[in-house]
Amino acid sequence: MTQQQPPWPSPISSSSSNPRGKCWLILVLMAVLPLVADVGALPFLFTHIKPQINWTQPEMESWVIEEQPRSIEPHLEPVLHPNRTHRALSSDSTDAEFLQRLVSIRHNQTASSRMLWYDVAGGDGLVYPPFVDKALKLLNLKQVAFEIENSVMSKVTCTACRAGAGMLQHQIQSGKTDAELIRMITDYCTNLNIQSARVCQGVAQLFGSELIYVLKRVNLSPDELCSFVIGDGCADVYNPYHEWEVIFPPVPKPPRLPDLPIPMEAAPFFKVLHISDTHYDPHYAEGSNADCNEPLCCRLSSGRPATPNAAAGKWGDYRKCDTPKRTVDHMLSHIAETHKDIDYILWTGDLPPHDVWNQTKEENLAIIKDTVKQMVEMFPGVPIFPALGNHESAPVNSFPPPYVNQVDISISWLYDELDIQWRRWLPQSVTHTVRRGAFYSVLVRPGFRIISLNMNYCNNKNWWLLLNSTDPATELQWFIYELQSAEFSNEKVHVIGHIPPGHSDCLKVWSRNFYKIISRYESTVTAQFYGHTHYDEFEMFYDPHDLNHPNGIAYIGPSVSPYYDLNPGYRIYYVDGDHDATTRLVIDHESWIMNLKEANLYGYPIWYKLYTARAAYNMKALRPSDWNNLLNELTNNQELFELYYKYYWKNSPARPTCDAECKKRLICDCRSGRSHDRKHFCAEVESKIDEESSKSWKSWFYKGLTNSAEDRTEEPAPTTDGYGPFDVVIVNVGG
Repeated sequence: MTQQQPPWPSPISSSSSNPRGKCWLILVLMAVLPLVADVGALPFLFTHIKPQINWTQPEMESWVIEEQPRSIEPHLEPVLHPNRTHRALSSDSTDAEFLQRLVSIRHNQTASSRMLWYDVAGGDGLVYPPFVDKALKLLNLKQVAFEIENSVMSKVTCTACRAGAGMLQHQIQSGKTDAELIRMITDYCTNLNIQSARVCQGVAQLFGSELIYVLKRVNLSPDELCSFVIGDGCADVYNPYHEWEVIFPPVPKPPRLPDLPIPMEAAPFFKVLHISDTHYDPHYAEGSNADCNEPLCCRLSSGRPATPNAAAGKWGDYRKCDTPKRTVDHMLSHIAETHKDIDYILWTGDLPPHDVWNQTKEENLAIIKDTVKQMVEMFPGVPIFPALGNHESAPVNSFPPPYVNQVDISISWLYDELDIQWRRWLPQSVTHTVRRGAFYSVLVRPGFRIISLNMNYCNNKNWWLLLNSTDPATELQWFIYELQSAEFSNEKVHVIGHIPPGHSDCLKVWSRNFYKIISRYESTVTAQFYGHTHYDEFEMFYDPHDLNHPNGIAYIGPSVSPYYDLNPGYRIYYVDGDHDATTRLVIDHESWIMNLKEANLYGYPIWYKLYTARAAYNMKALRPSDWNNLLNELTNNQELFELYYKYYWKNSPARPTCDAECKKRLICDCRSGRSHDRKHFCAEVESKIDEESSKSWKSWFYKGLTNSAEDRTEEPAPTTDGYGPFDVVIVNVGG
C-alpha cells in the first residue's frame, strides 16, 4: 500500500554558491610514476599560479522526494516460535491497537499538527608542489600498494597519487587519445611488474576509460584530487566544488534523555541474522595456487602451487582467496538448521569475488541472481533486507549518479535488476528509490522501520563523485525526509548499508553530513548495521558539540569471505521486539565463525559461537553509553583489548601482533563514526595509549634496575663458566 505525502522541498546548500580489492587504484596511480623523472617535460609541476576556473555544476534532473510512494503497512508478520519463552503479541492485540498504545506512551512528544519545512535561504594550468626531494619515495610501490589495499594512507601514497594524477592530466591535456592513454597505463604497469600482464591489461581497460572520462570533465589540481580520494592521509585541501550541506526541516529536536532505558528482560524480541561480504567465487579450485601474487588466487588460472603448502584448501584459504561454493552452502545449511527461529535477515552486500580486473556486468548479475535464489531456497518465507555493496558493480566502485544517464555508462543495468531480485522480499513501494539509487525504506512492524542506504555514494573510490559529490541521487535529503516522517509517527529506525560512514573509504563531506543527521535524529535511529571491512567491530557516534554524549552505535558485521587472513563468520542480533515499552535497541549479539585451518585439516567445517557481546565484555546493555564505556575500558585495560583484538580478527590463527600504534588505530576506528577526522576524535585516546606504553617501558626498565640492585646486595654466586654474574665479557663476532 502506498500513500502520497504533502510537498516537502529538498534543497541542497553549497558553500561555493571506502579494504581490500582495490588493486585498480594502485595500478592507475602508479603506472605513470616513472614519467616524473622527466622534469623538463613537466613544466606544470612548478607552476605556482592557478588561473581562474569557470566551473559549471552538471545539470541535475528533477526528482521530488515527497511524491514517491512510502511503505506504511507493516511488512513483517510475527511468528510464534515454540522455543521462545514469550509470545510476540497477545492474542487480542492487533497491529493497530499496538501502534495506538505506542503513540499514547511515546517519550518524544511532538505537536499533533505541523507544517513541513520550506527553506527560503537559499583554465588549463595546474598547481603542483615541488617534490623532487620525494622522488625516492615514489619508488616505494609496495608501501603504496599495502596502504591502498588496507585503507591506511600515509604521505607515501599521497605523493604517489599526486604524481600519477598530475601526469595523467598532463597527458590528457597534451591531446593523447583514450586508446593511447590506456596503452600507456598498461605498458608501465607491466614493465614495473606492479601486476601480471593480464591484470595490468584488464585493469587498464576496465577503469581507464571511466577515469579518463571523469578527468577530462573536472578542473581540479592533483592536490585537490588526491585529498578528495585519499582524505586526511593527503592533507585537508579545501575544495569549494565539494563542500555542501543538507537542509534540515525547522522542527525542534526532541529533548535529549540523560540515557536510554535498558531493554526489559524476558520481553519479546526479534532474532536477526546478519550476513555480509560473501564474495562467492564460482571459480575457486581446491589445490590451485593460493600464493599467486595477484589480487585474487585459488583459481585454476592462478597456476600450480610451488609447494604443497601453497595449495588452496578445500574450504577456503587464509591468503588472497574468496569463498568457495561448498563453504557458502555449508554455512547457509548450518544457519538454517541451527537458527530455525530467525525473524528476518540483514544482507549488507559484496557478493562477487575480488577478481576486479576481469569482471563483466553479465558475470556480476549472474552471481547476484544465483545468490538471491539460494537465499530464497534456504530461508523460505523469511524477510530479507539487502543493501548494495561496492563490488556489485562492474567495474568495482563505479556507481554513476542518476544525472549520468548515457546508455553506455548509466548504472541502470544494475539497479533495475536489483529491483527485480529484491522484490522477492520488499514491498512494491520501494521500486522508485531502488531504481533511482538502490536505497529504500520499509515499515517492518508498527513503530519500527528499516532504511537501507546505498553507501557507494559516499565511496571516495567512486570516480564519478569527482564530477559532483553534492548529495548524489539526493539520497541524504531523502534520508532526512524518511527520518522526519518516522519521528512524526513515533517510529524507531534501523539503518543498514555496506561501507561504514566512519571508514576511510567514505567521502569526508558525505560522512560529515550523515553524522549531523544521526545527531539530529538520535531519538529515532536506534542502531546501524554495515559490513565492508571484513572484521568484527563497531563504530561510535557522538553529539558533534559534546563528545561526552554518545548518541549512536553502528555494528560492523564480520565477512563470510576469509579474504584475507580471516575465518569466515556471521552475526546474530537480538532486537527489542513488540511490546509497549520497546526500545528497538539491540539487546545482545553473537558472532559465529568457522575455524578454516581446522576445517581444511580435518576435512569438515564446524561452525560455533565465538562470543556473545554482553557476556564477553561484561556489559549490562548495548546502548551507545555502554559501548562508550567499553571503549574507555579498551583504552585502559590491555587484557580486555587483547580479547577484543582476538574477536576483531575472528580468532584467526593468521592474525598479526598488535603494538601501540595498532591499538591506537583500532580504538580510534571504533570512536570515529565520522570519516577523516581522527584528530578531532582520537587525540585523547592516542595520548592515553602513548602514556600507558611509556609507563610500561619505564616500569620494565626501572624494575630491571631494581632487581639488579637487589641482587648486588647478596653474595654473588659462582658460575660454571668461571665468570661472576656482573663481569663483562667481550665476544668477538667479527671475521
